[in-house]
Amino acid sequence: MKFASIAGALLIAATPALADPVEIGTARGPVSVAQTPAKVAVYDIAAIDTLLALGVTPAGVPDELYVPAIKTAAGGAAKIGTLFEPDIEALSGLDPDLVIVGGRTATQFDQVSEVAPAIDMTISPDVVGDARARLLTYGALFNKADKAAELAGTLDARIAGVQAAAKDKGNALIVMTNGPKVSAYGRGSRFGWLHDTVGLPEAYPNLIPETHGDAISFEFITEVNPDWLLVIDRGAAVGEEGASAAETLDNPLVAGTKAAQAGQVVYLDAGRLYISGGGYSSLMGTLDEMLAALKG
Repeated sequence: MKFASIAGALLIAATPALADPVEIGTARGPVSVAQTPAKVAVYDIAAIDTLLALGVTPAGVPDELYVPAIKTAAGGAAKIGTLFEPDIEALSGLDPDLVIVGGRTATQFDQVSEVAPAIDMTISPDVVGDARARLLTYGALFNKADKAAELAGTLDARIAGVQAAAKDKGNALIVMTNGPKVSAYGRGSRFGWLHDTVGLPEAYPNLIPETHGDAISFEFITEVNPDWLLVIDRGAAVGEEGASAAETLDNPLVAGTKAAQAGQVVYLDAGRLYISGGGYSSLMGTLDEMLAALKG
């Protein structure tokens, strides 16, 4: 009996203690989850992007990651479904400690919660504010607080640099092409943070902040006549065939605008904005593109 007692005590001592829970902010409000989950399944590409920046590699990711840098860094993880539909069998087989959903997979929150604890980290139209908050939250969750603070400082410095470069540089119109179709986005929309964060005011301040933007014509672009035309190519972001943004906008109406005449039509990396918008590295990449364009 004495031997059994000693053996039992040794077994208890050798068993790792469960991680203390930590309260974090999510898109559904504050929740308490176990700190430093060893195996995390992530359906949101912005979340994958930020986790990778912190040095955390997900164990499970969607079948298609779209953004080349993210695909290279996380492509070896187990495939657990798509951005719109989780593969519950694959997710169950992975047996994750935590599941992260967001954006396109947020509607599947209840379904994946039946497999493991889940959090919804959807990025709102306050892209930069949410991106910074998510960065610090993941830092606390994965015991990477110092790294998260360092990255947040780098982000703040980059924003300050972009804003300084944008001062007195005129206004901007943000458009997204989808083959031959063109939509415009203003403040409060999914891309409106470019106005707020970069500091280029809206060339047309009456756009409705719809998810899919306001459908516009080339005549509209001519009438607005922006100093800057910021362009996002949805087809390029998702790998669809069809006319590129440059081909769609290659017409006399666009060519006659102040933006085109000044060489200020900026084709931004669409994957960073449309697919992984709000991810840390994607956000930094877009700010770098804007800084380069503003400095000429």
